[in-house]
Amino acid sequence: MTRPCILHLETATNICSVAVSKGDKLAALRESSEEKSHARLLSVFIREALQEASLKAADLDAVAVSKGPGSYTGLRIGVSTAKGLGYGLNIPVIGIITLRAMAAGALIIPAIQSLQKQSDPPLLLCPMLDARRMEVYTGLYTPLLKPVQEISAVILDKTSFREQLENHRMVFFGNGMPKFRETVTHPNAVFNQDVVPSAQFMIPLALEAFHDRKFEDVAYFEPFYLKDFIATTPRKKVL
Repeated sequence: MTRPCILHLETATNICSVAVSKGDKLAALRESSEEKSHARLLSVFIREALQEASLKAADLDAVAVSKGPGSYTGLRIGVSTAKGLGYGLNIPVIGIITLRAMAAGALIIPAIQSLQKQSDPPLLLCPMLDARRMEVYTGLYTPLLKPVQEISAVILDKTSFREQLENHRMVFFGNGMPKFRETVTHPNAVFNQDVVPSAQFMIPLALEAFHDRKFEDVAYFEPFYLKDFIATTPRKKVL
């Protein structure tokens, strides 16, 4: 099969995004940045995207989902939906690292493309997802999307990424980036606010995984939370 039809789900942040691809081409896209809308919008977006792409669910060859790190609730909704579709339609489920998909998206931004051509040694891409206080979920990628640092939760300060910045131009992006922009000044640090998670960025990664048959075990597949969920309860007023 040379042009698989794949449904892509991105729910790892406040953005709810659904894409349908035919081969390496985007066939439909639905997105919303409305807060806490995933449970309400995801199934609607799936139905609308399939309709726009002139496909039925039975025509799908796989479903890809952004598996984290990111929002605990958003990831749970996205992965649960992907598993349900995979099981019900008897099609493979592909898990995509959220930060790697963001790095793929960064590479289509003209300003970052220009910077990549000018950088020697090669540019490093640093997606950042906001966590608590000064913490972000982050990783480092080359322009070939090869990871050069393990994904981790990092508490930012003025010394963060000092060694890498001494040797590389680095582009920082994502909803955790503003915290770092306020913390560090370095001539090799570039900040870009145009990269937001989108299901369309998953297309080349999901297509590669499909052809390599890198599928998740639907029975045991869980989101990559990175950190344990910590539930909090509001303080009760003492009368």
